Amino acid sequence: MLSINYFKALSDITRIRVFNVLLTYELSVNEIVLLLNMGQSLISRHLKILNDSGLLSCRRDRVWAFYSANQTNDAKRFIDAISYLFKDDPLLLEDLDKASRLIDDRQNFTKTFFNSIASEWDRLKHDILTDIKLNEIIFNNIKKDCVVADLGCGTGDLLACLSAHISRAIGVDSSVKMLEQAKKRFKNSNTKIDFRLGELEHLPIGNGEVDTVIFSLVLHHLPSPESAIMESARILKSDGKIIIADFGKHENESMRKKYGDRWLGFQDSEIKRWLSDQGFELRSEASFVLKESIRLSVHTAIKK
Repeated sequence: MLSINYFKALSDITRIRVFNVLLTYELSVNEIVLLLNMGQSLISRHLKILNDSGLLSCRRDRVWAFYSANQTNDAKRFIDAISYLFKDDPLLLEDLDKASRLIDDRQNFTKTFFNSIASEWDRLKHDILTDIKLNEIIFNNIKKDCVVADLGCGTGDLLACLSAHISRAIGVDSSVKMLEQAKKRFKNSNTKIDFRLGELEHLPIGNGEVDTVIFSLVLHHLPSPESAIMESARILKSDGKIIIADFGKHENESMRKKYGDRWLGFQDSEIKRWLSDQGFELRSEASFVLKESIRLSVHTAIKK
């Protein structure tokens, strides 16, 4: 019986602590070890029991494994029924506070990296894309005179391409230095672009404020790509469009150091699932081969 498996898996205080944190956050094994201040072998054993029971999902990114609560089918129904039991426990609340600080550390690392390479980012991005005209591909997927949000806008090169075609744009980035570069780009132009500092999981944009959302080579830098997609659904109008351009799954570890990548791309099935989970209807997908056989995927979908 599934219920017996679930209850057995949660019959240990350490596993309850691990499970409670993973109800809210997706964490690596090393992050859980740091969070609970326990040995890796012990944490790995507890994770295996929870994972084997069906209560956890494991996402592998080459040598890394990231765990979160399984939010599908029977596991989700069980989790929904019992999660209220964890809400007021002081120890579990303390664990959640520590986990929140871990996520902040991740985001601060990303900010520091992009602040340090802001002036070089256009060149670095060109090195990745080689002859692929990604901005033009995105341009061809956008209706004239719409309101656009470029999430993770960087130095604003995409918005420069779109500015004459759109009604208004909002560029959001978590890097102060990137936004400084973007504002310099538009310094002498009569622009309809508003640059805002913010996290993509908590956007400084109102509900239903935009017609089109763009993630251009952004999701693989984020701690929780699916959270950013969920937040993008909030700011989109009904029947609004989302455009996601990102790398397909690959094994080039050098991308982490050179470009600050957190994820080595994504399976198309992952992106489609994230879109479907947030009520998007897939409209198109395209694929392009970059250098070193890395694949670029472009997905467009409509909010329903």
